[in-house]
Amino acid sequence: ATGGQVTPGDETAIAVPSGQLVTLQETIWNVSGPEGLVTRFRFLAPAIAREGGTVDFETASADMLHLCQTFALDRVIQSGPAPAQVIISLADRAVPFGEASPDATQYFEAYRIEDGACIWEAF
Repeated sequence: ATGGQVTPGDETAIAVPSGQLVTLQETIWNVSGPEGLVTRFRFLAPAIAREGGTVDFETASADMLHLCQTFALDRVIQSGPAPAQVIISLADRAVPFGEASPDATQYFEAYRIEDGACIWEAF
């Protein structure tokens, strides 16, 4: 992936359907991907941890769709032309983008923006 501008997140908790604690780690804007420009929203979600976590992938997946619809969508629409794809990721700890961390639990979902909605796309 090339290009892109990184916007750091903050410690503000973001409400999701499961009730788990989720905060924005960072947003990576307009990175070139195979389908065109991609914007990534990277969230911290300690409850997805393999050891001691209480949120499974199915539950986290619903949270990721919710984050796309209620958090990411407004931000990408306000930033100009919608990217070809929005990727929502959850990690149980902060992992620098692009680095492997075998101990971390990370979930990813990709969406296209269509008619003002996030439409899930299989990776």
